[in-house]
Amino acid sequence: MMILLVLTFCVVISTITYGVVQKGKGEISGKQNIKRALKINLSVFIPVITAALVMNIPSIAHAAVTTAANPSAGLGYLAAGLSTGLATIGAGYAVGAVGSSALGAVSEDPKILGKTLIYVGLGEGIAIYGLIISIMILARL
Repeated sequence: MMILLVLTFCVVISTITYGVVQKGKGEISGKQNIKRALKINLSVFIPVITAALVMNIPSIAHAAVTTAANPSAGLGYLAAGLSTGLATIGAGYAVGAVGSSALGAVSEDPKILGKTLIYVGLGEGIAIYGLIISIMILARL
């Protein structure tokens, strides 16, 4: 398994290095060169990732057997993940909307910077609430 992870890491590093070197030389400029480079990268990367997934199937099956003793644990983990993920997405949306509006307001009147930071902080609090709820769910499992 470790060999497969090292191989995957080497493929990713070589792909990035190849792209940087070719872009630096100016050789990747036409559509044909980009398509050729993409075909080479995908023809190596996809089999390595597929092999990594196939090699992990026994550990995934073992994890499924160990959680079979407590069938509600799977739904608990799902609930914890959803509460954190959805709260973080909501917080990102809130901070994006409030932050851009606050930046526009501060550019017109710099005195209101403190007031606008409070609203941005309230938007970030949504993510904290989701994290607290997921910790509470995980404590019950």
